[in-house]
Amino acid sequence: MSSVIDEIDAVEPAPDFLSVIAGARSAFLLSLDVGTSGVRAALFDDQGNEISGAQVSSQRSAAAFSDLGVLDGDVIVSQVIETIDDLLATTVDNGHHIRVIAISCFWHSLIGIDSNGRATTPVFSWADTRAATSASFLKSHFDENQFHRRTGCRFHASYWPAKLHWLRQQQPATFENTTRWLGFSEYLCQLLFGSTAISVSMASATGLLDQRSCEWDHDCLAALEISEELLPVIGGDEEHPQLRPEFAQRWPALSDARLAMVVGDGAANNIGSGCSTRDRCALMIGTSGALRAVFDGDPPDSLPPALWNYRVDRSRVVVGGALSDGGGLYRWLSELMCINDDPVYLENCLAALEADSHGLTVLPFWSGERSTGWSENARGAILGLTQQTKPVEIVRAALEAIAYRFALIAESLEHLTGSTTVVATGNALRSSRVWLQIIADVLDRRVLLTNVREASTRGAALLALEAVGKIEDLQPDSFVVEETFEPDSTRHVRYRKGLLRQQEIYDRLFKSVSIP
Repeated sequence: MSSVIDEIDAVEPAPDFLSVIAGARSAFLLSLDVGTSGVRAALFDDQGNEISGAQVSSQRSAAAFSDLGVLDGDVIVSQVIETIDDLLATTVDNGHHIRVIAISCFWHSLIGIDSNGRATTPVFSWADTRAATSASFLKSHFDENQFHRRTGCRFHASYWPAKLHWLRQQQPATFENTTRWLGFSEYLCQLLFGSTAISVSMASATGLLDQRSCEWDHDCLAALEISEELLPVIGGDEEHPQLRPEFAQRWPALSDARLAMVVGDGAANNIGSGCSTRDRCALMIGTSGALRAVFDGDPPDSLPPALWNYRVDRSRVVVGGALSDGGGLYRWLSELMCINDDPVYLENCLAALEADSHGLTVLPFWSGERSTGWSENARGAILGLTQQTKPVEIVRAALEAIAYRFALIAESLEHLTGSTTVVATGNALRSSRVWLQIIADVLDRRVLLTNVREASTRGAALLALEAVGKIEDLQPDSFVVEETFEPDSTRHVRYRKGLLRQQEIYDRLFKSVSIP
């Protein structure tokens, strides 16, 4: 926005603007990616190029977790602060100044605060499925199809409607003592910037936003008997706060910086991986997984029931599906089977197995289900085990099973986007070429692995630079294809039988979206 860039340019720059020890280019922007498993920070120049050597990452401490899918908000805030400390201490001459801050943050979180801004609850993440009974209640009392069309979300434990209903029923004292409900990104921004305003992107994944008006959905709030005063104000494009004085003093290099963008990590991942048009979709597998398409314009008039619809910003939508189990399940099984000590050996063993040759059917729902059937009560299962079954066969069957769920999402996405190029991101995929080939064969589509290592950090940076007028487009062709995985039609036929077998068992246990 011109007003933002005018304010930025009005700041008296230090000589040579900003010196970064590790690179020749000048840093203009700090990008943070706050995920459920850790925090990443990186510096970018004013054209969206990442500064070489100016990156820091920190994995989440076990102290932040509980078995119920909740996190300690203050522990995560401390980790964010420490990550920024580490980045600036090692890369920046604090006599100079960064102009812009961008944040990518995990979607669907919920935390309560009191009138003094103190947390009244932990951070409830998408992995907390205790609100499943409330989701069932909402399904039985309200029109889920209309809710899905307006908000882009289903009645599910991962979204705010079910969580707020559950909290009111199960923790009434906490509910009454809470004066405002936030996502973690707003809680973080309150502490760093003194603002609890929520971006359209973060609000769009709560289940309470009207995706077309970009305002809180009044019908939904009325049905839930939730006052709008309990929710954060939806921020405007012109709002770009500065750091609170104590943090400006702590980080002199950021003392004049403005917060230009807070965006959901999934949306940022698409932008950072070059998937910002209908002809490309981003396949991401980290701890969990998602397949998403981003495009300009309004939400689709008819949204397939398997999919959700959120927003990147007021002018772009993101449509796709998410799996609660991805790389986390791969890691858990490998550790359980005691076969993860030598990743190269494990990859070779997995590659030696033929497609769907193990006689197993896996339902990959260790953490419950989101897309495509939206059953919080779905649980993991391994069927077909014999005394001859080898550990590596169980791991291979799980990788194929997760790929089958992505195939269902891809089939639903085709109704909106047509056939698209699949661009792969995420550390779990980068570490397993075997899995990438399985996915290409299951989808019967070419899969591209790019050279972009941290797509969410890059995506948040590009969106912020666009917002302040430094770049005119999101540079969709600025990545390099590292490797291409071509589908094999023979293996695809075998996998299709495996998918149908998996879905037949699923349908016996859980109501689901049928295969076209």
